[in-house]
This record gives sequence, structure tokens and C-alpha cells, in this order.
Amino acid sequence: MSSISKLSNPNPAASLSSKLRSGTRSSQSQLKCLIGFPTLTTFNTNLATSTSSMRTHLPQFSRGSLMCSQTDGNGSPAKRTVLHDLYEKEGQSPWYDNLCRPVTDLLPLIASGVRGVTSNPAIFQKAISSSNAYNDQFKQLVQEGKDIETAYWELVVKDIQDACKLFEPIYDQTDGGDGYVSVEVSPRLADDTEGTIEAAKWLHKVVARPNVYIKIPATAACIPSIKEVIANGISVNVTLIFSLARYEAVIDAYLDGLEASGLNDLSKVTSVASFFVSRVDTLIDKMLEKIGTPEALDLRGKAAVAQAALAYELYQKKFSGPRWEALVKKGAKKQRLLWASTSVKNPAYPDTLYVAPLIGPDTVSTMPDQALQAFIDHGTVSRTIDSNISEAKGVYNALEKLGIDWSFVGNQLELEGVESFKKSFDSLLDTLQEKANSLRLVSL
Repeated sequence: MSSISKLSNPNPAASLSSKLRSGTRSSQSQLKCLIGFPTLTTFNTNLATSTSSMRTHLPQFSRGSLMCSQTDGNGSPAKRTVLHDLYEKEGQSPWYDNLCRPVTDLLPLIASGVRGVTSNPAIFQKAISSSNAYNDQFKQLVQEGKDIETAYWELVVKDIQDACKLFEPIYDQTDGGDGYVSVEVSPRLADDTEGTIEAAKWLHKVVARPNVYIKIPATAACIPSIKEVIANGISVNVTLIFSLARYEAVIDAYLDGLEASGLNDLSKVTSVASFFVSRVDTLIDKMLEKIGTPEALDLRGKAAVAQAALAYELYQKKFSGPRWEALVKKGAKKQRLLWASTSVKNPAYPDTLYVAPLIGPDTVSTMPDQALQAFIDHGTVSRTIDSNISEAKGVYNALEKLGIDWSFVGNQLELEGVESFKKSFDSLLDTLQEKANSLRLVSL
């Protein structure tokens, strides 16, 4: 983790405000245009927005989205939350797994300690199809004759660029160690090695922000893509990792890419490996219930955290030793483990089940509304990820003895994840096509 001591009381929102105040008139105007603020005064007012009474207001968020709220931007001075402690005391970065317009709704979350954002096709499908905030830009794109998929990417790129600007102070304060915003290549490319490479290069070029992560799925076809994209000096969020074997392949692709880059300074090429958690329990619990023995039923809700703990053990092993030390001499940074799919699917389980047991240094936890709300409200901060590795190994092995095939679980969840994102992507394109048709009819 980049110099936590430098950030004893980080206030990225204030830093961004300070940059604006000290910037030139043209740069201020450009940024106001970028993120849609009519005046610098309004900008500073919004920067002061906070989650000081987050616990009081949290129940309201359960009815919608923490970020996509209908607030007026007025709030009280920022106060510390457990998210600040999570980073400063234990070295884990809390990120937010959601993005929609207006991106300025991220400001209270940044004030509360959120240090990055992840997005995916499902998130954008929900954001764009359920909001009118994209209508003006989409209408203009249609009038310019843009095809639907091109229009989709322009909508997405604008959101990513705007969010990157908000997190840039964190990126700067940590020397590129944090403050990232992730955008995923088309899910239609999950089995296309070369197509994924080209898409990643294109996205990196059009977003043109130092703190953007290009998300690439950890499918067998895309493991070589990851190596090639890293070798091209592009930072990557590797997503849809469901098994230890595939995770090791992802680490190797990162290391291979760094070595193949030919760069003397590797400090600006970073990566996270998004290891999915709750979906593992969702599938394995069904398998255990089918087995039906007391031993099997007793293991429900334990598989995902156990495998995650073993993933962290693998992370520690792979990012040590002569090979890694040679890369460190060139400024290489560890590919941090990112815990994804952290919301609880089974209401019988504790609502912080996929956050609280996975706290450890040099990791990221990206949380959707439900998980973030729960952890801010009643989460506790302590190092837990490697507190009982022997128990994690015991659970992992016990599941194998019961006939749970971890390879099958990983492959099945990967297929489901890719198909789910494809479905969201296609559904959104259909929705945009309908909107375009309506706009054309109105203009006739």
C-alpha cells in the first residue's frame, strides 16, 4: 500500500477544490464543463457535502442507491467513518461498486472514505435505462447519426472520465496507488483474445485518464490479453475470477506483462485482481443442500470466505521472492486483490459476511449499496483475512471430500458471469435503440 502515513487525514475533496482555486481560469472552466457545475461556488458547496450523519440517513439508502440519490447537495462538514479506519489502520481500500449520473453524487461517498469506483455492463444497464440524465447527450448523439453501440460507449466514457476527475486527488496523493475508476470492455469479447486487446487499447485511449482501470474478464481466452495489455503499459482490473487456479493464471499474466513491457519504470502500470465472493456461496450452498447431510449443511455460507482467504495466501506467495523483487527494482507495484460480489445474497447471513472477514493490507473491497451501507453502519475494522488460514484450508478440503469440484464451480460461475453481462449489455442496446426510434419519430 502506498505510504499510508502520508494520508493520516486524507481529504481528496478538499484537495480537488484547492486545485481548482489555484488553477487558471481556463482550467477551471474546463473542469466545470466536464462535471457539470455551473459555478465554482456551487462546486465548493458540493465538495462540503458529507455523510456526517451517515448512520442517521442510511435507512433511506436502502430504498434506492447511495449514489443515485435525489439530494439537493446540502450537508454538514465531513466526519470520519469506519471506511477511513479501514484504509488507514488496515491498508484496505474501500471502493464503491456503482456509477450513474450525476457523478457528483460520489462526492459525499468520497468524503466518507470511498477511494475508487467499479462499474460493469449491468451497472450501466441499470443506470442508463432507468434515468433521464442521459437523454440530452443521447439525443445529440442520435441527431449526429451515431450508431447505437457508438452512442453507448460515448455515454459510458463521459461517466468514467467525470468520475476519474473526482478521484484524481486520491490517485495523486498515493502516487498512483489508489483512486481508480474501472470500465469494462464489451462482454461480447470474453472469448476473443485479440478483440479484447484492441478494445482495451481503444478504451484506454479515449478515456485518457491516468486513474482509469480497463476491466478484462479472466476467461481462458483473455489471460493472454491481460499480459499483452499490461505489456503495453495499460493498467488493468481483471474481473470475474472465481477459482484459485484461474487467479494464479491472472497473477502470472500480470507478471509476464510487466516483464514483457520493456519499461524501465513500472510504477505507473498497476492492476487489481477482482476475486468474486458471494456468488461462490450461492452456487455451493445449492450443491450442499442437494447433498443434504448434516456435515454438508453445516458448511453452507463458508465456502466463499475460505477460498478468498486461500487466495490471499497465494497472493502473498506470488508477490515475493527473486522474480518479484527484480520487478520491484523497476518500480513495480503488487497486483492487489479486490474482493468483488460483496453483497449478501442469502438474507439469513450477516450483511457484512463478505466484507468483515476479508480485511487485510494491500487489498480492495468494492461494495455495492447494500454492503457499503451495512459496513458503514455497524462494521468493525480489524485484520481478518489471514487470521485463521488453517480453518479456511479445513473448509476448502472438507468441501472437496463431499464431492464439491472447485474447478467446476469456477467454470460455471465464470460462464454465468459472462452471460449475465452479455445479457445486460444487449438489453441496454435494445433499450437505446427503442429510444432512438422514438426520437426519430418525434423529429419527423
